[in-house]
Amino acid sequence: MSIDDVAISHPTETKQRKVAGVRFIKIGKLYHFDTSAYSELGAGDYVIVETARGRNMGQIIGFMEVDDSVDVRPILRPATARDLVLKQQWEAQQDEALQIFVEKASKLGAYHDVKFIAAQYNYDGSLLTILVTAEDRVNVNPLINETKRLFNAQIDIRQIGPRDVAKILGGYGACGELRCCSTFLTDFSPVSIKMAKAQGISLNPTEITGMCGRLRCCLVYEYEQYVAARKTLPKRNKRVGTPAGIGRVVEVYPLTDSVLVHLEEDGRQMFKREDIIPIEELEALQRKAKEPCSKHGDEPCDCGKPVGERNQDKVKPSAQVTASAPEASMPATDESPAPKNSNNKRKQNRFKRGKSSKKGKSDKNQPPTAS
Repeated sequence: MSIDDVAISHPTETKQRKVAGVRFIKIGKLYHFDTSAYSELGAGDYVIVETARGRNMGQIIGFMEVDDSVDVRPILRPATARDLVLKQQWEAQQDEALQIFVEKASKLGAYHDVKFIAAQYNYDGSLLTILVTAEDRVNVNPLINETKRLFNAQIDIRQIGPRDVAKILGGYGACGELRCCSTFLTDFSPVSIKMAKAQGISLNPTEITGMCGRLRCCLVYEYEQYVAARKTLPKRNKRVGTPAGIGRVVEVYPLTDSVLVHLEEDGRQMFKREDIIPIEELEALQRKAKEPCSKHGDEPCDCGKPVGERNQDKVKPSAQVTASAPEASMPATDESPAPKNSNNKRKQNRFKRGKSSKKGKSDKNQPPTAS
């Protein structure tokens, strides 16, 4: 097999494709559609797309790239001048359609608690959407059956919440400016009473409630900054050290990164975070440093505990036991019992004595030699 037959595997690169962000109302969410078939489209152009509610006309706001594996619907075609004229004609008839629904609902008598907010035609008049609001769920089938013969379009009655109502109606907020939801907010973030408490805002309903009757959306804007700033600033009634002396924190201002401190001699003064010292924390650390430590190692410690309570004192008896173990391997003294190899020495001594005795007996039997 040659080197040409070896298949070299390279990491597969994820292909990207260009999609357009399309908006169907002035201040609304962006929905993405594939622009591969119409590469000449640009921001601000109107296009015809297929949505879950049928065909509709939207405006391209911007472009982005996504993975080729993402399922995105394609753009059907660019909008023509005729489509734009049809859209204007049907939008001019929306108020009249809404008035017809209000009259029919009053005749039926079952929609006293329902408020009709707006009527919306799609670009070619094939779909008419009626936006209503109510406290409870509303059965709209009788109203649709009563009005469907008056319109050639498909009728869809949608029930929306109070925030969406304020977004459609617009107007001015309690701050004197145009409502955020009708000027730049494309989606509503969850708002809780905790956000108002973290920012030190009065919990009076008139101060934290918007024109829609819900908590104001602006409570979310600075909440994260307040939470991050409060982590580095002392809390109220904490004793702190300042260039003017020791005092107690009266008020915390997270956005300016400062606190208001009450001094016994000079009264209340404002100080930045870098100019204050947490006295209570420092005193706690000093007390902790003076206390004897509760953890010891095997090495000699100088924690201040008396002799007998230290860790090395507790393990000393066990150390003596382990130290006496090697004495068993020491050579035996005269008073200690003889080792096992003493039997061999006894046998050798007996053998030597036996030899000498035999030698003496043989000398007795021999005749004496002449002198």
